Amino acid sequence: MAKYAAAIDQGTTSTRCMLFDHAGAVVSVHQLEHEQIYPQAGWVEHDPMEIWARTQDVVKGALEKAGATAADIAAVGVTNQRETTVVWDKKTGKPYYNAIVWQDTRTDKICNMLAEDGGQDRFRKKVGLPLATYFSGPKIRWMLDNVDGLRAAAERGDAIFGNIDSWVIWNVTGGVNGGAHVTDVTNASRTMLMNLETLDWDDEILGIMGVPRKMLPDIRPSSDPSIYGKTPADGPFGGVIPVCGDLGDQQAALVGQACLSVGEAKNTYGTGCFMLLNTGNEAVQSKNGLLTTLGYKFGNKHAVYALEGSIAITGALVQWLRDNLNLIDASPEVEALAKTVEDNGGIYFVPAFSGLFAPYWKSDARGVIVGMTRYVNKGHFARAALEATAFQTREVLDAMNADSGVDLTALKVDGGMVYNELLMQFQSDILGVPVIRPKVAETTALGAAYAAGLATGFWETEDDIRKNWGMDKTWKPAMAQADREKTFKEWKKAVTRTFDWIE
Repeated sequence: MAKYAAAIDQGTTSTRCMLFDHAGAVVSVHQLEHEQIYPQAGWVEHDPMEIWARTQDVVKGALEKAGATAADIAAVGVTNQRETTVVWDKKTGKPYYNAIVWQDTRTDKICNMLAEDGGQDRFRKKVGLPLATYFSGPKIRWMLDNVDGLRAAAERGDAIFGNIDSWVIWNVTGGVNGGAHVTDVTNASRTMLMNLETLDWDDEILGIMGVPRKMLPDIRPSSDPSIYGKTPADGPFGGVIPVCGDLGDQQAALVGQACLSVGEAKNTYGTGCFMLLNTGNEAVQSKNGLLTTLGYKFGNKHAVYALEGSIAITGALVQWLRDNLNLIDASPEVEALAKTVEDNGGIYFVPAFSGLFAPYWKSDARGVIVGMTRYVNKGHFARAALEATAFQTREVLDAMNADSGVDLTALKVDGGMVYNELLMQFQSDILGVPVIRPKVAETTALGAAYAAGLATGFWETEDDIRKNWGMDKTWKPAMAQADREKTFKEWKKAVTRTFDWIE
């Protein structure tokens, strides 16, 4: 009798495998980082072969730590950094080029060219997304235009595309020996190539974007009882297990946080920051700079949609303080450094390193630090860096309230930064609502495990997921309304200083 559901969580900076029991508790976790490749300014790449190697290592590590075998695993789910684009040879399993990461801005000229006819919102009605360097479609186009021989291979059907979920699932279900070339609705909705209504690739957009349809994976439910494929006996799991769950990381967190009813929202604090609001079976078109995206699709049930506010740089800003400025030796030290000062000293740090995402969508913006005086020290830098995450979240929440017509009364939070007490208190202060951390804060992996476990009956209903959710800690606002609005107004002023930096 299977005891656990497994999740492979392939993120921007690391890969991990986690095993969960029926109560949704973590049984074991094994995690490894991979290299961040920066060939030139604005370009960000990963080595897909390194990611696959790390994936195999973390699967073996998680099983070892739990003392588990394949027979103990009911199902495998995958969750992934979204929009990161891989094109590989289905005969050899070798990538044609490094994975182009979601933060990469090299496709700005392609996006500008596509926007000449119809503007930045040319495809928004169909796909819910503005033309931006963030999404996969323009990245595929860049590879087809710039990698020797790739277009011919794509036309032949030898070169196949996937976001990282497709790459991991293809490899984990056998690779060149019959690996499943699939994606789910949530990941497909981040390519700018899938029609939100039909949940299929849109031939008109494929033609305009110049992407051959035969490159693309089959679009399947996020939780699929008909299963995508099975792990081979000689694979990293060491036995045959159904692979039947797939969710982009932010949608996985929505499921892991049990935001399964209309109007429920969560915010995930990772490399970037992503707030999602469940809008039910209706795709709500945003008027305030948010994305319309798929939330999840369980089996043959109706798809559930979401509004999303995407922020490119949050946790990555702390890594930047560590790696580029050497202000701290390890990311958790940022809180202690920020606590050496009473406030931000009048400085605001807008980390538009990859342009601005929601709600502005300005790829020509670049990062700024404003308000500098001789008084400012490295403690103020640390505090301003943390506050930037909270301010950006407030901007997204304001847009979400305007789009949905419903004021959020509390915010469920998850991800690595939710253990930063200073940040979570300031987040509650600047939002003016309680901020709630669940018992299992790594909800991304949990959501992928739920998707897989629902498909195989390890969890029977969505109510099982709701019952498993438990509160760990709540922060309540303690800032005066006048102070909240004054500091937020100064932040908004700082944001305008980033606009139109790139000519």
